[in-house]
Amino acid sequence: MKKVFIDSDVILDGLLKRPGFDTQALNLFTLAYQNTIEGMTSSVAFMNVHYFLNKFDRPNALFLLKHLRSIIFLIKVGEKEIDLALKSNFTDFEDAVQYYSAISANADVIITRNIKDYKQSTIPVLTAEQFLRAL
Repeated sequence: MKKVFIDSDVILDGLLKRPGFDTQALNLFTLAYQNTIEGMTSSVAFMNVHYFLNKFDRPNALFLLKHLRSIIFLIKVGEKEIDLALKSNFTDFEDAVQYYSAISANADVIITRNIKDYKQSTIPVLTAEQFLRAL
């Protein structure tokens, strides 16, 4: 089973039903629910998702997070991931933390809408649409 790291932007696409991106994100969630893929994200991304859900869909924020948590695994972010991110050549610190979290969990692929921010990646980085087409 493929280990798929799902970046916060893709998670928010699905949970906030962002037009043009929601279908692919929801399809990823369905694959995780069906145990076709092992969906995962970092604990930091999970908190970031909560922040935006609370801002844009406060009444449903915890409900959506509980449902999401039931289908994806969380990767702990610790000193190692932070230190590697600080030493990295990533231009975006948060993306570096996500990357090293994915690496620590032995993810096979990172799914994001910000592919350009992962130029330093040693594992494939795809959009949700690209990943789903390749299945």
